[in-house]
Amino acid sequence: MVETIFDTLNAKAAVYAVGEYLEMSGLDIPLFVSGTLVDQSGRTLSGQTGEAFYASIRHCKPMVVGLNCALGASHMVPFVERLSKVAECFVHVYSNAGLPNAMGGYDESPTDMAAGNEVFFKNGWLNMVGGCCGSTPPHIKAIRETAAKYETRKLPDLGRPKMWLSGLEDLVVDDCHNQLGLPFLNVGERCNISGSIRFKKLMKAGNYGTAMDIAKKQVEDGAHVIDINVDDGMLDGVSCMEKFVKIAVTEPEIAKVPFMLDASKFEIVMAGLKWCQGKPIVNSISLKVGVELFKEQATLLRKHGAAVVVMAFDEDGQAATESEKVRICKRSYDMLVNEVHFPPEDIVFDPNVLTIGTGMEEHADYAIDFINATKTIREQCPYAKISGGISNLSFGFRGVTKIRESIHSVFLYHAILESGMDVGIVNSHELLDYHKLEPDMREICENLIFNKSEDATEDMLTRTEYERSEAIELRKAGGNVVKVITKSWRTEVAKKRLEHALINGISEYVIEDVEEARLEAEKPLHVIEGPLMDGMNIVGDLFGAGKMFLPQVIKSARVMKKAVAYLLPFMDEEKRQNLIAQGLDPDDVPEDDDSQYAGKVLMATVKGDVHDIGKNIVAVVLGCNNYKVYDIGVMCSCEKILEKAKEYNVDVIGLSGLITPSLDEMVTVAKELAKAGFKQPLLIGGATTSKMHTAVKIAPNFFNETHPVIHVLDASRSVTVVSSLLNANKTDFVDDLQEEYDEMREDYYAGLEDRNFLTFEQARKEHKKIDFDAVPPAPVPTKTGITVIDSVKLSDVVPYMDWNPFFQTWELRGRYPNRGYPKIFEDKTVGPEAKKLFDDAQKMLNEIVENGSFHLKGVCGLFPANRSEDGEDVDIFETEEDREAGKIAGKFCMLRQQAEKESTDPFLSQADFIAPKGYTDHIGFFAVSCFGCDALVQKYEAEQDDYSKIMAQALADRFVEAFAEYLHREIRVDLWGYAQGEDLDESDLLKIKYDGIRPAPGYPSQPDHTEKATMWDIVQVYEHAGIELSESLSMMPAASVSALVFAHPQSEYFAVGQIGKDQVQSYADRKKMDLEKVERWLSPILNYDR
Repeated sequence: MVETIFDTLNAKAAVYAVGEYLEMSGLDIPLFVSGTLVDQSGRTLSGQTGEAFYASIRHCKPMVVGLNCALGASHMVPFVERLSKVAECFVHVYSNAGLPNAMGGYDESPTDMAAGNEVFFKNGWLNMVGGCCGSTPPHIKAIRETAAKYETRKLPDLGRPKMWLSGLEDLVVDDCHNQLGLPFLNVGERCNISGSIRFKKLMKAGNYGTAMDIAKKQVEDGAHVIDINVDDGMLDGVSCMEKFVKIAVTEPEIAKVPFMLDASKFEIVMAGLKWCQGKPIVNSISLKVGVELFKEQATLLRKHGAAVVVMAFDEDGQAATESEKVRICKRSYDMLVNEVHFPPEDIVFDPNVLTIGTGMEEHADYAIDFINATKTIREQCPYAKISGGISNLSFGFRGVTKIRESIHSVFLYHAILESGMDVGIVNSHELLDYHKLEPDMREICENLIFNKSEDATEDMLTRTEYERSEAIELRKAGGNVVKVITKSWRTEVAKKRLEHALINGISEYVIEDVEEARLEAEKPLHVIEGPLMDGMNIVGDLFGAGKMFLPQVIKSARVMKKAVAYLLPFMDEEKRQNLIAQGLDPDDVPEDDDSQYAGKVLMATVKGDVHDIGKNIVAVVLGCNNYKVYDIGVMCSCEKILEKAKEYNVDVIGLSGLITPSLDEMVTVAKELAKAGFKQPLLIGGATTSKMHTAVKIAPNFFNETHPVIHVLDASRSVTVVSSLLNANKTDFVDDLQEEYDEMREDYYAGLEDRNFLTFEQARKEHKKIDFDAVPPAPVPTKTGITVIDSVKLSDVVPYMDWNPFFQTWELRGRYPNRGYPKIFEDKTVGPEAKKLFDDAQKMLNEIVENGSFHLKGVCGLFPANRSEDGEDVDIFETEEDREAGKIAGKFCMLRQQAEKESTDPFLSQADFIAPKGYTDHIGFFAVSCFGCDALVQKYEAEQDDYSKIMAQALADRFVEAFAEYLHREIRVDLWGYAQGEDLDESDLLKIKYDGIRPAPGYPSQPDHTEKATMWDIVQVYEHAGIELSESLSMMPAASVSALVFAHPQSEYFAVGQIGKDQVQSYADRKKMDLEKVERWLSPILNYDR
């Protein structure tokens, strides 16, 4: 018996242990479970109701469940009644002899206690009775004599099994209805890193308290279940899930509902499950992992009492047709129910909702396949639930909200009421009432969903265009800019045609329209100041309001540049004629008048850094908003920045950088600006920069009320920031900024004081201890030494492209569940523009491949290696003979984590992944680049085509990243050959499902760029691949990637985080470098001021 349970989590641990013992011993012993409700609220000390308590432990199949202690019999009546009605097993009570008196004793006599229990017997609520605190043998005798007068409780007929979940309160899924009254379980998705940017930031910052507010809001908004997902490559998923659940179960407003524990890794799910006192749902498992692992995972979930989502995947992939859906789900069901003995009512199948209305015949039946499969699955898999991702259905009609919502509503109406779909994530405010849809709209949707007509897709497309046109009319004063399909705008006057062309990024007719406008204007300049600036002002307003997106702005800038380029010769000639009329030398043309601009901005990528795509985008956006931008290029020395800022007499200075050494260079520039007496505001931007670093490291060197320092997150913020800085009433803006940065600095230094760090020696002792005897190093590479890679075709790497960073470059971000590629196309806000951008990218990509505009080249080196004797670095040997002779060709120095951890996890260094002396281990290096982009960029610059210029740079990045993915696979299966049997598709590679890792110098697990120079020496990268290193160790060309290759299956990605001076000193000694120089390179990760 497990009794006096006031914390269900402890009880779940106890019954799990009992179950394991009985399974191992082969014994068959009945289990009794008894909870304790602590007061008249009817809840345990940890907050659960009696019904929720039973729902949480019923998976252990107790012979008897009941209540004991804390209360007298008369106080237990309502709680015993409710438990008796829902428990499938026998029910017991052994109450106290009343409540304790002032002296801690109990006053109820045997007669009183028996009378208090009699109500249980009269109503047939008990099968077993006894006494707890204050009871004596006479009490028990009196209770027995009273009980003998009545029949024992009969087990209730509860009907068909139902999914019964619990948090602090119980939830019968069959009783749930959505906001339209349909029987449907709504799962809240905002505590999901993929579902909420805010939640992701809070989790990365370790701000669990504020993260709880997000969960509370979901419950307040009517979520039946809270989904929890902390999947992120830079987070310790196990630790984060464990901590989040541990905190969430202590928050009554959150913990009252059940949880859905959602993760891509099973160990993360288990971390949450072990701290979840209620009965949750686990999302998800499938036969994709193979039969044995599938059954192993399901068995563990059953023993912990969780319900489970099962995806319609098997070893051959995703189910698409009705028969495949039914076959996989039925196979999974039979295995779960008959072999794993999983309760069928605790199974949720997701048979995959796929896209209809694509124009492809084989897709036409996807919706009816799902609906029919749902019916059949419900018939063949009794008591199981059905779920699905509804947004996939209308992918073909993205961008027209009304059409998508109508399709979803009609589909859900039939799927729920006719087929029995009952679980899913659906935004209630987007769900239209089926019966209130326009009859013709409902008919078109049903024709499409049920494939009733060959013209169903065409009819829906026609209706879509109608709704799109209606939406445009309704949003003339705002909303997303939608390109009108017809060219009726060509009948407008030249001024209106130019505005339209600018807003919609149409350059096809710009020259003829500008010429017409020029002939109508008094001066060529009036065309710029009039229709062109009017159009660009509208573009700026729309972009600033979030109603126009970056790719559209870049296209608008292309139109503007072409228009201005056409007008310039006429303007120059006008100036010449004016000078002649005044009797002046026509060749003595004065400098351009800058008064027409809103302000002048200098943009520069700092010394040693060659990356400029982000800077280019900001420059275009500012130019579109009537700022004169002086872009002085990349690798700009501090002296050049100061010289040009003075020469151009700019109003604002902007610094950009991608690599971490650029951060220190920005500090240097800020100091020199202060020394030279500059008064201009300083903008800081680029991928490696942050508001915190700007506030803590850069601002103190330059910031004051006349020339603030401000971090600009992306192009969309740049206009607002610059306009605020140049506004005559900027004082409030600057004061608020200074106050914010002062607070950030205080928080930062307070955080350093609060955060504990191990000494370097302590961290070394707590290193990752891999048993290289049990899990030996990878086999000797097929080909050791250096291999030049110079024959890979562009088309070979295209399948390996990850398009998510591409959309991030263009600042297009979908909202959950449409955040990543290709789901971003479904996002109702950015989806249409993302699709246009992607189509443009595909067109240019095909041209690049066809014309051979880019060329891929790289080098790979695989060498014998061992961990150094002190365990902190990796010794590299050219040959096996050199290893035996102890002849070291080079040493790769590593850094180790030092920040104290809440868990018992080791303090990692990449050196831990290499075997020590005595083992035959190896390490790999590679560097790859995409050549040819500079020539293409120069071509587009000459054509005044910023859009194509930035597109070319973005595609060069995609090609080189894909090349790196391609080469890493070649290393695993061929050049090294430690994974010759690897059978992973491209999507698996992007999810890092292979053995081993490929971290890059300068990134979180080895944040020191100077080790790049070591790699260049060992592999002779420049000689073999032509990739240079700048003085700040930025790779040239910019579209280059380098990495180390670790093959051991226990190697993993991690972040070193901040480190102490003791490690920095050791690192400097091992590298034989000056301490101050090392501190400069490692500045962003130091836990102290230097």
